Amino acid sequence: MNDGYWSICQGFATDIRGSIAIMAAMVFPILVGGMALGTEAGFWYLSQRRLQQTADLVAIAAVVQLRSGRTGGPMQEVARDIAARNGFQADHDTMTVNNPPLVGTRTGSGKAVEVTIVRSQKRYFTLIYDTEPVEIRARAVAEYVLGSNACLLALDSTADGAVTVAGSSEVIFEGCDVATNSNDAEAFRMSGGSVQLSTGCVHSVGGVETTSGLTLTGCSSPRTEVPVAIDPYSDIKNPEVVGNCADGNLSNVVVTPDTGHPLGIGSKHFCGGLTLSGAVSFAPGLYIVDGGVFKINASTLVTGTGVTFYLTGGASLSYNGGATIHLIAPSSGPLAGLLFFADRDDVGVAHKINGNSDSKLNGAIYMPSGDIDYNGNFSGGGGCTQIVTRRVTFSGNSSLEVNCTAAGTRRIAVGESIALVE
Repeated sequence: MNDGYWSICQGFATDIRGSIAIMAAMVFPILVGGMALGTEAGFWYLSQRRLQQTADLVAIAAVVQLRSGRTGGPMQEVARDIAARNGFQADHDTMTVNNPPLVGTRTGSGKAVEVTIVRSQKRYFTLIYDTEPVEIRARAVAEYVLGSNACLLALDSTADGAVTVAGSSEVIFEGCDVATNSNDAEAFRMSGGSVQLSTGCVHSVGGVETTSGLTLTGCSSPRTEVPVAIDPYSDIKNPEVVGNCADGNLSNVVVTPDTGHPLGIGSKHFCGGLTLSGAVSFAPGLYIVDGGVFKINASTLVTGTGVTFYLTGGASLSYNGGATIHLIAPSSGPLAGLLFFADRDDVGVAHKINGNSDSKLNGAIYMPSGDIDYNGNFSGGGGCTQIVTRRVTFSGNSSLEVNCTAAGTRRIAVGESIALVE
């Protein structure tokens, strides 16, 4: 080979013109791909964090329902609603809600709810690598820690003295607590030098005013500024008023339903009040008192098992102190646990419940919009008596004992905590 040929080869070998362009052409796709991957990975991370936040909120909401006794369909419905309000995309996401959780440290715990959300995330910049969507997952487990049971809950959110124990009354709540949802500085009030109240604990969203007559067996002092207690019967609708008006003056009779109710139980409709005297026994069923006063005269003996009294049209209770009352709510069915149920639209109706020391009410006195004056020498011992009302005043000697294993009543949960545990 001649020198000219070697010169040409040497020229090509040492000529660096255009080398940057060649290197750029080789590296640029890798650089663009890396930038695309980094950008989209950041978007995936952000989506996962948002999805995790949604799962956390859904898990907590589901446990709140679980704590209130609402499982299955009602709990799932709330979970779907909370998810939809917080970014759940039905066309891209799937969600499962398990109680108890199927995996993790809370597997099998009936007090915990596991929420898993999976999103099929469409690719954008990274389509150059793969066309399949990216799966983004979020999982949360929330659990509630058991507190105690209340047998009295006042629902009014602002009332002064929503729970009042006054006069010379001696009130005993055996095996249960007292709770008020009022945020007033004196939501719970004791007044009177000789007033006595014994209970497990007092729970108040607001404050309390107590005397030396307060005895607490489950806590060292009243608990104030606590979370609002949930109305355990809030999901039960006002029963329909059906049937012809029956005679409301009853004495020495056995009362039986005469109308089929849409709830699938027998019912009887009293218009303009109901007055009882002598010995009156009620067969199982729903008894509707539409307007007027539900009155029990002195020396009357009233008995009934599996009964619910629904007060509507402004009807009120007026139980004489000399009456003996033995009533038991249904233990199952659509009105399980409800002994008295007052129309939610009858705001501020005053009810007076008296009785003698032999009287027992086994079930819930549920008057969410009414006010109760619970007085006289009235005992609820040996059974299960709950009071859920707007406001309540105790002005006589009363004893309430909770043993609700088979009464059909729902738990009034107080002093509980809810937390994300996974």
